[in-house]
Amino acid sequence: MATETAVDVVMPQMGVSVSEGTITRWLKQEGERVEADEPLLEISTDKVDTEVPSPASGTLTQILVREGETVAVGTKLGQIGGAAAGRETAPEAPPGPATAAAAAEAAAASSAGSTAPTAERVEEIRPAPQPSRETTGEPLANGKAFISPVVARIASEHGVDPSQVRGTGRGGRVTKKDILAFVEAGASTTASAPPAQEAVASAEPQPVAAAPAPAPAAAPAPAPAPVAPAGEALPGESAEPLTPMRRGIAEHMRRSLDTSAHVTSAIEVDMSRVVAARELLKKEYQAAYGVNPTYLAFIAKATVETLGEYPYVNGELRGDSIVTRNFVNLGIAVELEDGKGLIVPVLRNAETMNLLGLAKGIADLAARARNKQLTPDDVQGGTFTITNPGGYGTFHGTPIINQPQSAILGTYALVKRPWVVEDELGNDVIAIRPIMNITLTYDHRLIDGAYAGRFLRALRERLESWE
Repeated sequence: MATETAVDVVMPQMGVSVSEGTITRWLKQEGERVEADEPLLEISTDKVDTEVPSPASGTLTQILVREGETVAVGTKLGQIGGAAAGRETAPEAPPGPATAAAAAEAAAASSAGSTAPTAERVEEIRPAPQPSRETTGEPLANGKAFISPVVARIASEHGVDPSQVRGTGRGGRVTKKDILAFVEAGASTTASAPPAQEAVASAEPQPVAAAPAPAPAAAPAPAPAPVAPAGEALPGESAEPLTPMRRGIAEHMRRSLDTSAHVTSAIEVDMSRVVAARELLKKEYQAAYGVNPTYLAFIAKATVETLGEYPYVNGELRGDSIVTRNFVNLGIAVELEDGKGLIVPVLRNAETMNLLGLAKGIADLAARARNKQLTPDDVQGGTFTITNPGGYGTFHGTPIINQPQSAILGTYALVKRPWVVEDELGNDVIAIRPIMNITLTYDHRLIDGAYAGRFLRALRERLESWE
């Protein structure tokens, strides 16, 4: 019985480059009440994990796409309000006179054909009509229903015919998960049969040779170690499927290493002035704006200013051209909960922000990333990235460049160390100073070591002379 106007819940368009998404969790079940804009389900793409808000208030009457299924953008996922359509197939109506006559005629033809020669029976078989775009409303690919551009690209890269893959999506549609499982299983390769000529030759009688002397018995070969089928675990192990985000990270990182000539340079920075400035501003920022000015905000400010002097570090190789910019879209790497993924949301036009603006922007991006409130557009368009593993105590690393950028900055743990400084008389003395290692991983196709070294030196001078 309909209780409210029916409103469809559809897979949203999550950015121009995203064509499909995977349902990771329904936050409401059929029959439960949901309010407009209340989180209704969680979806995952190769770029972000995010919550989808309810498009209307009402009762969730239908869930059409279950958790774990991957569907194209625009697919109906469920329904709010309206009548709950039955899921059981309606019983077939008893055949009418014309239908009954046709059934009897078909049965008679079948019984008569059972005694006819095979050739005559083959002639009676007619191929079933194939659905067309006009009848299905969906384009066909290799005789099968619609496949997304992502699936088509993966199939093309691995030389797989999608029509040979068993689809588990709606209506037998081949999903990204299906095509990747097919590739990993190596199902497209077949064992080669021996040539027919060799088979015929082997059938000819051969001269009988003298039986060789029996060889001494060999020691039994050790039993081979058990090998788990693809995607399965052996006893004592556990296996979980790759999420779309983790699969996207894997593909992106591998592609970056295959594309760029990675080199990493490092520099040590005395952060004494930054520590002092942060202590002065911390109470004011927290009281007036509710923002904690982290060391990352200070480094981001100094980095953005330095990028203006070294445009190649903020540029990219695009075909046969070197592209530089007069703006900085600063990416900040954010780890998701329990190591479930890494995402790089972008602060656009960071060169226009002061220290407070950068501190607020970084905090906002981190919070929205961990609360699954980002969209794919929030993680696109970056020109330079900062990653901050130093919060966990690491003092050095070699990050992977975020393509198509040309460099990535790594910031590491702030550690108090003995440091040689000059006293007021110009003598060298040992003092305890807060020291941070900072690395720049860059694409050596565009950036030379000397250029990277000058960039790091200029960045250090800004941080060590902070007012």
